[in-house]
Amino acid sequence: MLIPGGVLLVVIILIPLILGIWMSLLDLSQYTIRQWLAAPFVALENYVVVITQTQFFQSLGVSIGFAVIATVCSVPIGVAAAIVTHNSFRGRAAIRSLFLVPYVIPSFVVATIWRTIMQPGGVWTGLLASFGMKSNLWLNGPNAFWTLVIVEIWASWPFIYLLTLAGLQTIEHQVFEAAAIDGVTWGRQLRSIVFPNIGGPLALACVVSVLNHINNFTLPYVLFGIPAPDNVQTLPFLTYIQSFTVFRFGLGAATAVLSLVLLAIPLIVYLRMVRLDVGREA
Repeated sequence: MLIPGGVLLVVIILIPLILGIWMSLLDLSQYTIRQWLAAPFVALENYVVVITQTQFFQSLGVSIGFAVIATVCSVPIGVAAAIVTHNSFRGRAAIRSLFLVPYVIPSFVVATIWRTIMQPGGVWTGLLASFGMKSNLWLNGPNAFWTLVIVEIWASWPFIYLLTLAGLQTIEHQVFEAAAIDGVTWGRQLRSIVFPNIGGPLALACVVSVLNHINNFTLPYVLFGIPAPDNVQTLPFLTYIQSFTVFRFGLGAATAVLSLVLLAIPLIVYLRMVRLDVGREA
């Protein structure tokens, strides 16, 4: 029964991972890609070049800052939306469906729409001007980073909403009825009933959101194009530039491997926390 899943795991994940690591150890460029198995072996030289001669740390800082800000801003929006739509009321199904619209739209469509909205003379600049605010460039310059953050928050908060709503569904309705009979206030119910029960799903949502934000290539690529401002060049963006703009495929593979190692850190921390919680409950 496990053979089909094991075969898919090897073909789709393990083999490409091994090939990527091997490519990162080669001097692979547009001149050697045709016979890439015979490309010169340079060991860890690509990793040294990535760390010392590229914008790796700048892209790392952009990725982490962008991911953390987007997650921190998405969490209260998603949690509030889940709490509001948890109880039954007229039109709840329609509102729940509307909340999912930003999440189900493909990333390239989201980026195209917001690129049109935020271009000079577009809807966004006109809206700011109507409130007497100075309208600057939003797809270039210092504001480009905040454009990326705003669009990512708009597109990603429904994921927090979904997992929070799933956590709320596990709470028995009788618990809220008993709290209401005892005269427990709404705020106390949130602190004593809701938040303790959605802690696990919410933690998972935060970890997955951070990883998704850091890995998001489509949004900055379509939103800003090539060349993009330095303050929106995330790690996947840098990997793309090294591989398909300057055609240093070995360098791009090394950047991808380093990104994978860095992405594994929050995941390992989360799994460790979950293991400790399970051991404590046992």
